Amino acid sequence: MRNKVIDLLDQTIEELDKEKIDGILEIPPKDDMGDFAFPCFQLAKVFRKAPNMIATEIAEKIPASEDVSKVEAMGPYVNFFLNKENYVKEVLAKVNGTYGAQEIGKGKTVCIDYSSPNIAKNFHVGHLRTTIIGNSLYHIFDKLGYKVERINHLGDWGTQFGKLIVAYKKWGSKEAVEEKGIPELLRIYVKFHEEAEKDDTLNDQAREWFAKMEQGDEEALSIWEWFKDISMVEYKRIYKMLNMDFDHYTGESFYRDKTAAVVEELKEKNLLKESEGAMIVDLDEYDMAPCLVMKKDGSSIYATRDLAAIFYRKKVLDSFHQDDIKEVKKTINNFFKYSIQSFQLKDH
Repeated sequence: MRNKVIDLLDQTIEELDKEKIDGILEIPPKDDMGDFAFPCFQLAKVFRKAPNMIATEIAEKIPASEDVSKVEAMGPYVNFFLNKENYVKEVLAKVNGTYGAQEIGKGKTVCIDYSSPNIAKNFHVGHLRTTIIGNSLYHIFDKLGYKVERINHLGDWGTQFGKLIVAYKKWGSKEAVEEKGIPELLRIYVKFHEEAEKDDTLNDQAREWFAKMEQGDEEALSIWEWFKDISMVEYKRIYKMLNMDFDHYTGESFYRDKTAAVVEELKEKNLLKESEGAMIVDLDEYDMAPCLVMKKDGSSIYATRDLAAIFYRKKVLDSFHQDDIKEVKKTINNFFKYSIQSFQLKDH
């Protein structure tokens, strides 16, 4: 686009060649001053006129162009406003499947964990934010040559589902859940917490139902799977609207049969300690609170499943090592740097 503006000025000003025009042409500091500005100070001696007058005369003589929507004199400057629609079309015409592609990540795998809504709860703006950011990172890493594993780490396991099962059995119905979906599941979940403030035995029942889930109880797992299916219909509807998908919908539940290996490895490395019937990892030397790995009743918690996810992604998905972090940050910074340069108005 810069070259096209130079051509227009060259057609109008016989006293300057393209090289000199290019050396004078500026990019204004403010958007309301246009996309390019041509200062007329150097022409004052040639035309023996004030720069303001020269700017007005040049602006009136600039030939019409489909690439420039407006030309106007602003004091001693001739300001050019580009036709943004045509500019975008020109840039997009240059873009193809390999535009901006690099091979920095060739032979390496990166796992991107994003979106991760909680089953039986609404997909809120926080989930939307991480979904958009995660999908953007996926496209960046993919363009840089990495093998990208897109993971939707669903919040689909934990004591909250024991609470939801209790709530469903006491205040819900199959018809209402199938008709209303997530709003109905959320209603009975809120109802549980309201009632639990008055009757603490409900929390004991919830823990019992979650323990049944972890032990493979058929009824508990059947109800939980149903809750999950109801929720996924809504989530996938949203992902379809956003034109995105995932390689893995491996939520917390996916790792429930993999937590035993985590506990065993912690035991082998003498990192696991018993504390009031529960199993923990003491982190005093790091000035941190202990990490609870297994509850008294033998059920796992989020940290246990999180560790299982890390082990799985490293061993099975062959995700990149921690040492690559600096390189990845540098890669992203360079990608944005080069992308911004590619879309600058100035032609190179």
